[in-house]
Amino acid sequence: MASTFFFRAVASDGKIRTGSLSGSDEKGIARELRKQGLTPVYVGPTPKSTALEIKLPAFGGGKRTDVLFFTQELSTLLNAGVPLDRALSIAAELTERAQFRFIVLDVLRVLKGGRSLADSLSAHGEYFSDLYINMVRAGEASGALAVIFARLAEFERSRDELRNFIVSAMIYPALLATVGAASVFILLNFVVPRFAVIFADGHMKMPTPTRIMLTASDLVHAYGWMVLGGLAAAVIIWRIYTRTPSGRLWWDGARLKLPLLGVAQLKAETARFARAMATLLENSVPLVQSIGIGAATLNNRVIANSLIGVANGVKRGEGIAAPTRKAGVFPPLAAHLLTVGEETGRLDQMFARMADIYENETRAAIRRFTSIFEPVVILVMGVVVGALILSMLLAITSINDVAV
Repeated sequence: MASTFFFRAVASDGKIRTGSLSGSDEKGIARELRKQGLTPVYVGPTPKSTALEIKLPAFGGGKRTDVLFFTQELSTLLNAGVPLDRALSIAAELTERAQFRFIVLDVLRVLKGGRSLADSLSAHGEYFSDLYINMVRAGEASGALAVIFARLAEFERSRDELRNFIVSAMIYPALLATVGAASVFILLNFVVPRFAVIFADGHMKMPTPTRIMLTASDLVHAYGWMVLGGLAAAVIIWRIYTRTPSGRLWWDGARLKLPLLGVAQLKAETARFARAMATLLENSVPLVQSIGIGAATLNNRVIANSLIGVANGVKRGEGIAAPTRKAGVFPPLAAHLLTVGEETGRLDQMFARMADIYENETRAAIRRFTSIFEPVVILVMGVVVGALILSMLLAITSINDVAV
């Protein structure tokens, strides 16, 4: 029985084609697309998002590392004058992970079959983003593939460095909060109940702080696991909801409103978009197309969706600075920098400058957050643990008074 499948494919002119075909399965549709001279990127029962709505594949650290290493190796080999097919073969030999080695060998196979390198890479969209593929396509058209891979290597490296800085900076505060909460839970659930045996006969008068501590311990002991189970269920429900389009949009908007962290995320997204735009414009990718590809690199849907209006403004001849200011999503300085870039005819350089500025500001914002969050967590945990110890000491003192 024939079913309708949606597809996204690359034509011989490098443009993206989307549509639907009827067939028995995805493989049959893919074969039909290849007969029509198209390279299938996606075939499935649901339509794939367009360039302005699509998100850069959220591949894990292993895939990101593989792509960065692959890009750096190709940059080195091509700039040394090694032919492309030989460079791909060497890159495959140097790749440690078998799965990515298969990807590189498949790219080489398609390339030797007469297709361009960009078309070969586009068949593996889970590894290579639209930005990556369009950059390679621009490099092939201009005959400067070695230069393109050098710029791609720098782009991937700068993006990876910023991401690693954010992750490493957030690990300690998160670990500190987790250990602190776990310590309090263990004290209330296991230590305090054993201490409470002293007052089990009910005839001994307890100090008020001790009574509060024992009540809290009883609640944690009786309902603690239920609370933890409820929190786990809430996290699962939250994750499911935020994977829906409406849930993701709500969560991305909420994240931008978080104290300190919201500002840091906005600056990180601004830096990511500016770095992508600088890389694309330096290699003569059209401005409207660059905005669509740059939007695809963003993790925040609220910001990415706002760029649709920016792209439409560029199409109407308004330039990019005015629509960016009207969108009101990026920091005010961004629009001023773009205005200067348009006036001087150095928009690519201004995007690169913007990326440098907001990468540094992102690091500063993360440092400010950790410098405030860490002492607050330490202070709160110190007060809680100190209160527990004080309650125990008061109870021991009251026992000694009774004994006297």
